[in-house]
Amino acid sequence: MKRILWLLALGLVAALAIPILIGGRGIVTELRGFPTSQLLLMMGMILVCWNLNALRLRLLLAGRAGKLSQTRAFSIVMATEFAICATPGGTGGPLTLLGLLARRGIRPAQASAIFAVDQLTDLLFFLSGLIGVALYVLIEAVDLKLGWLVGLPTLLLLTALVMLWLTLTHYARVMHVTGRWLARLNVKRRSRFGFARRLLHFRNSLIETLRLPRWLLLAVFLLCCAHWLIRYSILYLVVQGLGQHIDWAWTFLVQMVSMAAGQLSFLPGGAGGAELTSSALLTPLIGAQSAAAAVLIWRFVTYYFYLLAGFPIFVATAGKAFLRMMNKQRAAGKR
Repeated sequence: MKRILWLLALGLVAALAIPILIGGRGIVTELRGFPTSQLLLMMGMILVCWNLNALRLRLLLAGRAGKLSQTRAFSIVMATEFAICATPGGTGGPLTLLGLLARRGIRPAQASAIFAVDQLTDLLFFLSGLIGVALYVLIEAVDLKLGWLVGLPTLLLLTALVMLWLTLTHYARVMHVTGRWLARLNVKRRSRFGFARRLLHFRNSLIETLRLPRWLLLAVFLLCCAHWLIRYSILYLVVQGLGQHIDWAWTFLVQMVSMAAGQLSFLPGGAGGAELTSSALLTPLIGAQSAAAAVLIWRFVTYYFYLLAGFPIFVATAGKAFLRMMNKQRAAGKR
C-alpha cells in the first residue's frame, strides 16, 4: 500500500510538472481566461458518464446481484474508477469491482466475466471510432504521414480481439500450454490445477454473460458508446474554451494515443506519459502555452476529479475489501 501511495504521489507530481514546464509562465494567463461555466459543464458530463456506466453494470448483472439500485451501482462505478486511477496500470479497478460484487453474492469468476464483457464493449467502440477517424483522414486528405496514429492503435485493438477469440474457442489448448509454462516455472501441481479451474470458471461465466438477450447486449454497447463519446468530447470543449479550434476527430485520436502511451509510464492514471504525449500532439496545432493549459484542464476533469470525487466513495464502500484482497494476493505471491 505504501508503494501505491508513493507511485500515486509521483504520478501527481509528473502530471502537474510536465504541462507547467511546457507552457511556462504563460499557462497561468491561459488558465485564468478559461470559463468557469465550461469547467462545470465538463464535470457534469463526467457525472453523466458515471451514471451511464452504472446502468451498464446493472444490465450486465441481469438481476444476479439482487435488486441493485442506480445509486448503489453508481457508488460501485465511482469506487472502481477511483481504484483504476489510483493504482499502476489500473490494476486496482478489477479487484475493487470483484470485492464489491462479492458482497452481493457474485462469484469472482462471474465478476471477472462482467468486467471482461465491459472491456470488450470498450474495445469494440474504440475500434469503430478508429475506423471512423481513418475514413475522416482519407476523405479530408489530412497529412497521411500521421497515419500511424490511426494504424497502430487499430492493430493493437484487433490483436486484442483476436487473442480473446482464440482464448474462448481454443481454451483447452490455452490451458494446456499455460500449464506447461507454469510447470517449467516450478509452480506446484495444486496451484496449476487451481489456476486452470479458475480459468475454466471464468470462461463459462463469460460465455454465460455473452448469451444474455441480444437487445440487452446492444443496449450495453449503446451505453458504452454514449459514455465514451461524452468522455472524449472533454478535450474538444477544453480547446474551445481556450479560444482555439481543432476538429473533434483529432481530439478523439489525441486522447486515445495519449491514454495508451500513459499505460507505458506504469504510474497511476497513466500520469506523465499521457501529459507528455498529448502536449506533443497538440503543440503544433495550438501552440505550447494553449496545449499545456488544455492538457492540465483536461486531466483535471478526467483524472484529478476522478480521484477527488471517488476517494470518499471508495473509502466508504470498498476500502476494507480492497485491502483484504491486496493482502490475499500478497500472501498468494509469497507461497
